[in-house]
Amino acid sequence: MTLAHLWILHLLWLLPLTLVGLMVYRRQKKRAMERIADSDLLARLTGAERMGSRFLKGLFLLASLGLMIFALAGPRWGSHYQEVSQKGVDIMVLVDVSGSMLVEDIEPNRLERARREILDFLRIVEGDRVGLIAFAGAAFVQCPLTLDYAALQMFLSALEPDLIPVAGTDLGAAIESAVASFDFKSETDKVILLITDGEDNEKKGLEAAKKAAEKGIKLFVFGIGEPSGGPIPAGDGKGGFKKDAAGKLVLSKLDEDSLRQIASVTGGTYVRSVAGDLDLDVLYFEGIKSRTEAQTLKSGKIKVYEERFMLFVLAAFLFLLLEGLIAERKEAPGQ
Repeated sequence: MTLAHLWILHLLWLLPLTLVGLMVYRRQKKRAMERIADSDLLARLTGAERMGSRFLKGLFLLASLGLMIFALAGPRWGSHYQEVSQKGVDIMVLVDVSGSMLVEDIEPNRLERARREILDFLRIVEGDRVGLIAFAGAAFVQCPLTLDYAALQMFLSALEPDLIPVAGTDLGAAIESAVASFDFKSETDKVILLITDGEDNEKKGLEAAKKAAEKGIKLFVFGIGEPSGGPIPAGDGKGGFKKDAAGKLVLSKLDEDSLRQIASVTGGTYVRSVAGDLDLDVLYFEGIKSRTEAQTLKSGKIKVYEERFMLFVLAAFLFLLLEGLIAERKEAPGQ
């Protein structure tokens, strides 16, 4: 026999406390009765006490409490094997970590907002394999496709602008890296989730998206930032902003038009982060899940234990029933 919740057994300490409580209650009740009349008169009015019956009532009450606590602990014995399968799609998440992602036109900044959105996304994915690619002027796979979302979260926490040594934003390299990460021997639907501010410095994103579409990959784009843009932190530790040769501030603006084109050529959709931390969730349910078909990603047999707590609940009920049927006093003379 095994217990599903072993810690519940600590509640068995309630049994001696209940016993003490019953003893105190009986003593106070007896003293209160004695203040009304002497013991002989009480015996004639209410009947003589049955010490054995009082003991049994207390014993049955404690037994019932103990059995209910044990039932809560989840006793299990016996088992059977059950066939289970996990269905989903393959999703590669591409995160822009270029310097422009530190712009604070959305709170607290673009990169931190992206990180929070992905964390929310991982809480609602339904059995999908998810991978992570970080990109700037180049792209690197941080975490291959996996069902271990906790491991992916660890890689996610390490995303910083200095993670990629090559400056710039190359959407084409990011999409090509994602395509190369998929296993095309599998019939699983394949999805790229691109999270960026849309400044494609190399101008290769649209061409790479067309090649991905030829392989049946759908690309969904999540735009981070504001079209009006914001100044880019200098990154020199002095707290300033980047300036051009003329001394003017360099503004990073969300390029929505190019991102919409990239999404549309693959049959995906574009969404901009404007409504808080639920935008990516909406894109998942109304975009990815509605336009893909889940396939079996993992199958096998698991050992399922037989739950037996109802036996102890039934025994506890019977003890309570018996406790209620036992009379503490004999019938008074003349009744």
